[in-house]
Amino acid sequence: HRLALVPAPWASGRLVLLPGPLPPGGMFTIMAKGRLGNQMGEYATLYALAKMNGRPAFIPAEMHSTLAPIFRISLPVLHGSTASRIPWQNYHLNDWMEERYRHIPGEYVRLTGYPCSWTFYHHLRDEILQEFTLHDHVREDAQKFLRGLQVNGRQPSTFVGVHVRRGDYVHVMPQVWKGVVADRRYLEQALAWFRARHRSPVFVVTSDDMAWCRQNIDASRGDVVFAGNGLQGSPARDFALLTQCNHSVITVGTFGIWAAYLVGGDTVFLANFTLPSSRFRWIFKPQAAFLPEWVGIAADLGGAKENSRH
Repeated sequence: HRLALVPAPWASGRLVLLPGPLPPGGMFTIMAKGRLGNQMGEYATLYALAKMNGRPAFIPAEMHSTLAPIFRISLPVLHGSTASRIPWQNYHLNDWMEERYRHIPGEYVRLTGYPCSWTFYHHLRDEILQEFTLHDHVREDAQKFLRGLQVNGRQPSTFVGVHVRRGDYVHVMPQVWKGVVADRRYLEQALAWFRARHRSPVFVVTSDDMAWCRQNIDASRGDVVFAGNGLQGSPARDFALLTQCNHSVITVGTFGIWAAYLVGGDTVFLANFTLPSSRFRWIFKPQAAFLPEWVGIAADLGGAKENSRH
């Protein structure tokens, strides 16, 4: 097969399959859909399911473009013109692992869906953490920022990354899914949970709506830092900051889930954020998205109830 090196520094010399004969015996790939958190879920799921099914895994070029500038991923890239010649069989995945995915039929299989669940890959956690190791310069920039923080004149020993996802969820959650996003009360409770357990933690807030955060998160104690740049087009800095913290507070969305998964430590998450009648529960299983040891704080569903009556 014709192979080419990917230019440094992104790929650590990984190989790309260029146009040429197809690998015999088939291969797995996955559709690259969504932004960073979604594509991390797709990558990790492809990695785990290909291994489980004994097939080589290749990622599409657009997934490489999203992930490789941030992480030291190792899966080889499938050249676009090769991918277009392959007689793919699409195989849809739910958001969580199912027994039948251990025996996926077909030779050239393209996984589809928006999988983001530890149930696919948690048995390979060390390997997944390795795949999502930050490039040195990305990690060092984040650590340099964190080293410069102080709480009331002292360097903190405990860093809690806080990710507040708003954006399209502000409208989609109440209007489509009969749900809510994190409000001021949830964030107060989440920060209080860590303050009760750690001496002088610092809360490092990132968000796609930093103006809302500044208005709704009380920073009067001197232990809250509004650090995110809120740029959806350049998520690497915010993600790196979150992953270099010791613990996590997350709201909704896969970006926060992935940051918390990579951090380890304690994680507080927004629980029960949709009404029981929400169709969101058909496609999203909280117990498959949030690790069992994470701590859930129930959302106030007042806003969701109001909308569901219209």
